[in-house]
Amino acid sequence: MTSFVRVANCPPIDATIRPPGSKSITNRAIVCAALAQGESQLSGVLDSEDTQVMMSAWRQLGLTVEFDNLQNVLQIQGCQGQLPTEQGDIFVANSGTSIRFLTAALSACSGEFLLDGVPRMRERPIRDLLDALRNLGADVHSRNPDRPDCPPIHLNARGLAGGCTEIAGNLSSQYLSGLMLAAPLARDDVQLDVVGHLVSVPYVEMTAAVMQAFGAQVRSLESNEQSRRQIEVSSAHRYVGIQYSIEPDASAASYFWAAAAICGGQATVQGLHQNSLQGDVRFCEMLEQMGCSVSYGHDSISVTRDAKLRGVSVNMADISDTVQTLSAVALFASGPTSIRGVAHNRVKETDRISDLARELRKLGAEIDEYPDGLTIHPPARIHAARLDTYQDHRMAMSLALVGLSAEGIEINDPDCTGKTYPDYWRDLATFCGGVIERID
Repeated sequence: MTSFVRVANCPPIDATIRPPGSKSITNRAIVCAALAQGESQLSGVLDSEDTQVMMSAWRQLGLTVEFDNLQNVLQIQGCQGQLPTEQGDIFVANSGTSIRFLTAALSACSGEFLLDGVPRMRERPIRDLLDALRNLGADVHSRNPDRPDCPPIHLNARGLAGGCTEIAGNLSSQYLSGLMLAAPLARDDVQLDVVGHLVSVPYVEMTAAVMQAFGAQVRSLESNEQSRRQIEVSSAHRYVGIQYSIEPDASAASYFWAAAAICGGQATVQGLHQNSLQGDVRFCEMLEQMGCSVSYGHDSISVTRDAKLRGVSVNMADISDTVQTLSAVALFASGPTSIRGVAHNRVKETDRISDLARELRKLGAEIDEYPDGLTIHPPARIHAARLDTYQDHRMAMSLALVGLSAEGIEINDPDCTGKTYPDYWRDLATFCGGVIERID
């Protein structure tokens, strides 16, 4: 019998929080530090399943990786692409950033490696990344007989030659980010031609910013051809060890801003600002369109709701990790909310379109589902329901917000939040002044 949590209603929000460090920045910074010359010290590091997977991989490869989980400080002795251990089977659980970034990074090193994960990982496509790496000189192939576009991935690494390769922009920005992170170690400069519309642009910009902090040189060029851009990475500017501070996770912050939108009152998140590295701070713009007011400070963002919410029509291609959060808010709006541009959400930890639609229907909503999104028609009264999470941390954290204002909401498999936010249930209860009861 599975564990679940029961979420109780809470009063209007009047609270401030600083969420844990960004998973996206943490895993990018770990890769740069691991491939750098010299030692790096990372502060504000997120301690979660996904980041522990990344740390564990580099330890297994022989690097000195020391993590103080009380201070959230990580020290890494970089290897400059010369791994102390040149063979190993690396388990990445269900961490998409880990398998994509490590596949590319290890291709730029030397050794023989097999990367694998949980059963769902063997359903998450990676072929475009493998094709792009082969064009740069990598010997990398899928070892999945049933899904040859998916992990496990076998690497016979001997470094990257460099040169030019293409990558589709509409599948996952993590493919492009993985190529970018590995490129400074190539023997020659790397030119990445991005074909088609690029999703999650802020994540690519984040990758470039983290790389540049560690000494890499990245240049983005708009091509004359329609729907095409180029990213150039210099092989002459390699990573060097530095001290680097990681800002709080903006995707995690979205749950607290959404709590204010649902319950009324004001939610303030510290450590983020309008020009943060993470594009997910734009989630506040979605809430503003729905009728909330947003205040941007030097080191904080506050969301206030003092009027009725209204439905909106939005393209969330660039902030797709917050689709489930906005969907929870949409249940409390007057009129439908349409979310489009997120076809790539179907190949995340779960199918974040169809599975989300299934759970929203349990709550009484009518859902129109599209290949790239959904329209949510809120019910007159939200139904009591126990909601499934599909081992997806964002499904659990988002759907729990419904219970802050609707009766009888229970969330299955609450421990899945450990993937990116192990203390979520405690922090949500403290922030909202409500009760979250765990039943085993």
